[in-house]
Amino acid sequence: MSLARVPRLHVRAPLSAETEVALERPQCHYLVTVMRLKTGDAVRLFNGRDGEWLCRLLGDSRKRCSAICTEKLKDPAPPPDIDYVFAPLKAARLDYMAQKATEMGVRRLRPVFTDHTVPSRVNRERLEANVIEAAEQCNLVFVPEVMAPQPLGALLEQWDPARHIIYCDEAAPVANPLQALKAVPAGPLAVLVGPEGGFSERERRRLRALECVHPISLGPRIMRADTAAVAALAVVQATLGDWR
Repeated sequence: MSLARVPRLHVRAPLSAETEVALERPQCHYLVTVMRLKTGDAVRLFNGRDGEWLCRLLGDSRKRCSAICTEKLKDPAPPPDIDYVFAPLKAARLDYMAQKATEMGVRRLRPVFTDHTVPSRVNRERLEANVIEAAEQCNLVFVPEVMAPQPLGALLEQWDPARHIIYCDEAAPVANPLQALKAVPAGPLAVLVGPEGGFSERERRRLRALECVHPISLGPRIMRADTAAVAALAVVQATLGDWR
């Protein structure tokens, strides 16, 4: 049996040998109606605490089903301790950004409202659904935590200075981001990407006044915020994360 062809789902319930896990109704519908699984067929379940397990489907109703764990496949694999702090975008691009941040290996997503942020609210449940879908599809044995949105100023007031902030700023004094990142010490990190209109001068002054903030440039071209997210996370993972 090729595990690559076995459906894979994230669950919140504990996973262990011979444990029966009740699946949610949409998951039952997916397995039974879309994937056409029957009782006894294989399914992979994972969470961020107990790893990934090979399970057998119990029941083949699209409304109610469960699975029993038979074999542990992988241990939990949390990514580097990197927070992704971002100004929310419009729905479709925010979906994309949440999925790519998950694939790039962040541990938390922190939406913040800035002076130039256009959306006035964040659908946290939708963000969580996007990170779960990305983790399911990319064989991650971890799902990033989605934090409640808050104003950037309030976040900075309670910020732990031990977590250094890599701040994407087109006016950064060092043009090469790889060179600038050499000054960042090892330890917990955050990558901060602003809104389409950039940070206000007030926000720039506040960020630059913090000793734990490290501005980096992403090159000579202006990027959309969702593109900047992928670019920034790539250079951070390559220099300070788990791509080294």
